[in-house]
Amino acid sequence: MPLKINNLKFIINLKHLLLSSIVILSVNAISAQEIIQEGQEIKADTITEKLIKKLDSVNTFKARKVDGVAAVVGDFIVLESDVDKAYLQLEAQGVNVKEIKRCELFGKLLEDKLYAHHAIQDSILVSDAEIRQNVDYQIQQFLQQVNGSMERLLKIYNKEDEKSFRDEMFEINKSNQLAQKMQASIVEELEVTPEEVRTFFNKIPEEQRPRFGTELKVAQIVAEPKVSDEEKQKIIDRLKGFKADVVENGASFRSKVVLYGEDPGLKESGYKYTLDRKKPRMVKEFRQVAFSLQEGEVSDPFETEFGFHIIYLEKIRGQQYDVSHVLLMPKVSVEAEKEAKERLEKVRERIVSGDITFAEAARVASDEKETRNDGGQLINPQTQDYNFELTRMDTELYSQIQNLKDGEVSLVQTEQDRTGNKKFKILMVTDRIEDHEADYARDYLKIKELALNEKRIATIEKWQEKKILDTYIKVSGEYRDCEFSGNWLKK
Repeated sequence: MPLKINNLKFIINLKHLLLSSIVILSVNAISAQEIIQEGQEIKADTITEKLIKKLDSVNTFKARKVDGVAAVVGDFIVLESDVDKAYLQLEAQGVNVKEIKRCELFGKLLEDKLYAHHAIQDSILVSDAEIRQNVDYQIQQFLQQVNGSMERLLKIYNKEDEKSFRDEMFEINKSNQLAQKMQASIVEELEVTPEEVRTFFNKIPEEQRPRFGTELKVAQIVAEPKVSDEEKQKIIDRLKGFKADVVENGASFRSKVVLYGEDPGLKESGYKYTLDRKKPRMVKEFRQVAFSLQEGEVSDPFETEFGFHIIYLEKIRGQQYDVSHVLLMPKVSVEAEKEAKERLEKVRERIVSGDITFAEAARVASDEKETRNDGGQLINPQTQDYNFELTRMDTELYSQIQNLKDGEVSLVQTEQDRTGNKKFKILMVTDRIEDHEADYARDYLKIKELALNEKRIATIEKWQEKKILDTYIKVSGEYRDCEFSGNWLKK
């Protein structure tokens, strides 16, 4: 039991890592650049040259040994080269592959193929359009590493032409998505009862119980500059003009998007998004308008948290809608910014003088509706409670509160939201829990998550045991000598 608890997070992280990045073509290569830049300050070209040398050695090996089929799992095969590519990808991500045995990595490839095979058997669907978008994005990231040279990129991945490269990336992405969805479907309905959590916790010997680092509770009050009604109407009128030009004069909607649109992510997706009625994407208001349109129709202007939009519905394909849109973001005036900052400074003065508590001021004066009713208390997105572990706190949040004493109110701080608009905030550390051994009552949510993770792992193991017996599996060559954790050889 102690060993299982201590290694639980490692097991989960390794499973997630291998599931999302097991093949070199399926991962955003820029992550390797970021890791090495921070630690060693090595340029992306250096990474590329190292990968070329490693891949050349793999290709030389393959010239001596035919790249045969190492295993068959249902409708999928695993090639000898797949293991080599998996090692290269993990190395590119900064993983110490010396600790990962070849048989272990091969076993993980078998697991992924088993998931993908049964995802198809269970009629789990993935969007081809979404996969193509992922492939397009990945290729753009890869090209950044080779100064935009497709020829060099094809050499790195040993492909004759761009089409074969794209085709292989498509199949790898599709297989990975199927595997991820199958894994998620196995555990999506799992829950743990309070009694199961208690039993899980009581099984852990006291000397083996996990320790949790120092945790803080943080609250904030936000003042957002207001966009004037005149500015909003100006934006609406401009969008109405775009629509009229398209509908009445036959102007190109795409040209409006390219010339005037302010959505930074639209260009990367080829100036269109694919929405699926069964899978929420984009904010609610955007989806509602998009799904109300007929093919070829342009919407009236409408507002979301990002700004004002008009949508053009290009094509309906069953449950999938191909849409484009023009986004315009209203500009906040300097006067509005000054007013918001001064308003918040007055609120701070009242809190410091003791006229009102921080929580009371948040409920009355904060413009942030997500935290206002909770007295400004921030919710940790990872744990869904109010506690932030100091060593894992978001870097920006940590920089804002690192010098605060408990109960002290920060000075007014300026922050830009994701639309580029300024907002102002004051923060307070409302509680501090020092580094401590797990306590059932105080740390219930964290202990519950550990218990749930153990249950998920056990459920997946049982699923694998059953499906391995029900699935055609053949392991060839040297891999038959591996000692697998699963019964892949059906002994």
